[in-house]
Amino acid sequence: MSARVLIVEDEVTIAESLVFNLESEGFGCFHAPDGESAIRAVSEQSFDFIILDVGLPDRSGFEICREIRLTSGVPILFLTARSEEIDRILGLELGGDDYVTKPFSGREVVSRMRAILRRSQGSGIKSLNGPSEENQLRRKGSRSDLVVDIARARIVYLGTPLTLTRYEFKLLATLMERPGWVFSREQLMSIVWESPDMSLERTVDTHIKTIRAKLKLIDPTRDLIMTHRGFGYSLREDV
Repeated sequence: MSARVLIVEDEVTIAESLVFNLESEGFGCFHAPDGESAIRAVSEQSFDFIILDVGLPDRSGFEICREIRLTSGVPILFLTARSEEIDRILGLELGGDDYVTKPFSGREVVSRMRAILRRSQGSGIKSLNGPSEENQLRRKGSRSDLVVDIARARIVYLGTPLTLTRYEFKLLATLMERPGWVFSREQLMSIVWESPDMSLERTVDTHIKTIRAKLKLIDPTRDLIMTHRGFGYSLREDV
């Protein structure tokens, strides 16, 4: 079955061009002309990829991304008419996977999509290459059970699967590999991000904050990730 793509774009000519190029490559497409219809579509249907325009008529694409990330880790490619670094950083910190600046070619979008899909579906954690019986890492304690299944790119906390973006998954899995070990922001960026030189260290802080919030939705009484001021982050050893 081909990947299903949600295209969130208010300019009809751009949307039609994207639909044509993607369907020519075998993708299934659904077009949402504004932010509200995009949110409704995500709540009612399942998508493998989202192309999201930043400059929507009703709401910012960044706001839509933030809302989608509350319930879904689906890869998101931003479309933007602005190439300033602040837009790029803001988009990636909110959970976007990449961005394309207008004007762009259909081939460029398809190429970026394929690259993101390959990374999200087939990538492992750089530092987690050792074999194991179920390709899993476990840390158990009297009050919690945190499991990462690398083969399925899934982390389960207290029996509940977490809805994580690709970067959130890789960050948490990296911390789980060595509980108690303090990873610096620079180390985490080197392990998790494909192009760490294109990001800022505060991006790590933003993703850690989001991971903490998702963990606390399941168990609000505990904070599994410790902050070591001036150093970095670690996973509590008593997990």
